[in-house]
Amino acid sequence: MENFNRLNDLYFKKLLGDKNRKNLTLSFLNAILNKDEREYFTDITFLDKDNEPLTLDGKLSKLDIRADLNDGTQVDIEVQVCPFKFMAERSLYYWSKMYSEQLEKSAEYKKLKKAIAINLLAFDYLEDEQDWHNIYNLLNVKSYNKLTDHIEIHFLELPKFTLKDMRKIRTSEAWLAYFSGRYTKKELEEIAMTTPAIKEAVEFENTFLQDKIERRAYEQREKAIRDYYSYMSAYKEEGLEQGLKQGLKQGLQQGLQQGKLEEKFRTATNLLKMGFDIETISKAVELSREKIQELSEKK
Repeated sequence: MENFNRLNDLYFKKLLGDKNRKNLTLSFLNAILNKDEREYFTDITFLDKDNEPLTLDGKLSKLDIRADLNDGTQVDIEVQVCPFKFMAERSLYYWSKMYSEQLEKSAEYKKLKKAIAINLLAFDYLEDEQDWHNIYNLLNVKSYNKLTDHIEIHFLELPKFTLKDMRKIRTSEAWLAYFSGRYTKKELEEIAMTTPAIKEAVEFENTFLQDKIERRAYEQREKAIRDYYSYMSAYKEEGLEQGLKQGLKQGLQQGLQQGKLEEKFRTATNLLKMGFDIETISKAVELSREKIQELSEKK
């Protein structure tokens, strides 16, 4: 299938969020976290299945793979296709929930384990960074000494990724090449020859696409994303056009403000459909929680 989107939430979660293919998830994590043979994560337990999309009505849904690794490390893998300017705040929010929820099992701080958030983005987010993989910890601003290794947040930006040498490809590069969708079938086959996990991923992809039910669900998700982009573009143009028709500076400002307000309502509605909580949406679009609740009841 041409232009197959491997970041589609349904497909991605079936590929890396299924216990039957946890060897692929471990391959991805060990590669991205740069683990050598002495430090390899050897097992993973998936958690928080409530975030998995349950309907096939085309609504957008945020992807969230939550898991425990064999040494107790907590990990969250999130894919974001649509540009979102509050990605850092959102990632930190979900990291904090992941970290704090450990105290439900034990009230002793000494038993808290490291929590890692991995954000796989289909858009440029970190404007001041050139590398496709950036890692953030908690550091002293003067000495740069690390306060603790319990916090680790990764950003993987696909638009910045370029495969430099197919003959010396690392496993992390192989995974990014696979998800980028920019490499031909022949190139993926060449990558798969050196990276068994990619070979297995390609085989699963072929099986997935041959399943009529799975493929239909995938296509509905893709349509929802296309519609989202189309609607957002139209709303922005409509708000600007209404303002320009005023002819006067005051009319232009009023039109733009009205357009922005309507855009906030529609953005909030879309975020509700994507599964975000009211508090997060309120901060992201700068609307009251009461207004978000009202929109939630209407959607």
